[in-house]
Amino acid sequence: MEPTPIQERAIPPLLEGRDMVAQAKTGTGKTFAFILPILEKVNAESPHIQALIITPTRELAIQITTELKKLTEKLDNIHVLAVYGGQDVEQQMRKLKGAMHIVVATPGRLLDHMRRHTIDLSHVRMLVLDEADQMLHMGFLPEIEDIIGALSVNRQTMLFSATMPKQIRSIANKYMKNPIDIQVKSPRITVDDIKQLVIETTDRAKQETLCELINQYRPFLAIIFCRTKRRASKLNNALKERGYLAEELHGDLSQAKREKVMKQFRDAKIQLLVATDVAARGIDVEGVTHVFNYDIPEDVESYIHRIGRTGRAGGTGLALTLVAPKDRSYLEMIEKGIHLKIEKILTKQKKPFNSHSTEQRNRRKKSIPSNEKRNSSGHKGKRKKSKSPYKR
Repeated sequence: MEPTPIQERAIPPLLEGRDMVAQAKTGTGKTFAFILPILEKVNAESPHIQALIITPTRELAIQITTELKKLTEKLDNIHVLAVYGGQDVEQQMRKLKGAMHIVVATPGRLLDHMRRHTIDLSHVRMLVLDEADQMLHMGFLPEIEDIIGALSVNRQTMLFSATMPKQIRSIANKYMKNPIDIQVKSPRITVDDIKQLVIETTDRAKQETLCELINQYRPFLAIIFCRTKRRASKLNNALKERGYLAEELHGDLSQAKREKVMKQFRDAKIQLLVATDVAARGIDVEGVTHVFNYDIPEDVESYIHRIGRTGRAGGTGLALTLVAPKDRSYLEMIEKGIHLKIEKILTKQKKPFNSHSTEQRNRRKKSIPSNEKRNSSGHKGKRKKSKSPYKR
């Protein structure tokens, strides 16, 4: 297996013990760029925590821990633990009392253990801040500084971030010693591996448009992205009412519920996962055939991250983005950022933007009789629900 550019550039200096600031996006192979040097340098004979990896989300913590355990499964003497909220804290405490070499943690639960004095970080010699910009956006920077302040100054610090806001640069300047600066461009997954389509619609017609697309394309597994937890929950309920096999994934769910939903999705017990960006961070599920942007993302990086959930492992994927008139500026920004004019298609729910003048619309409104929506028997007609391609 050939190393990726970030692995080629990061691993040698990290093995030498250098501090590093690496700007690398999702899909570049950055996880292996830091876990391989860590495994090389961990002293298995010492029972203490020697490496601490901090991530913004539970999903990413689980993903990194899974990769570490794959690499250490034949090494019985190296122990790895994921520490995140939603788990049984007593169980975590019991495990932390034993020999533990690498801890992968989210900031909130880690600070909880530090305040309880149930974790010993005095022997940590390697610190990784993964997806630092996401931790900034989620408001974790004060917690990160509290954690760093509790560690020994005689440590190696590695910071990985898709973007490099000034607050992240400030953290690097404050807590790192002459760090190596690496920037790696992300692979062009958007153009080469994924078919992209834009569907022009309106906010009012979005649900009908989405259902029409699901019925038309019949995805095996699909992730549907919403901008907020509330919108994700509302859409999930609407899809379930129509008979689709759907579940929601967002920050308000308990960890047990989140893990149950992800297992159902991986096992194809549900076909549609309605998710927010933060909740879906780090999701890597084989067989995702479609991504639907129910709400268009507001930046290019989020768009690339979303559609990168499909078209993996050499497969092809399809990304469909619903765009209302008010979203056109975001679409233009995304197209400029990925250097691609995305193909636009129509559905029954929406004709092209500006296809009717205001005068035509007003004329049509006047021509509609007040009892048009009543059937021949005088009762209001009920709108038929879209037929679902999936049965409960």
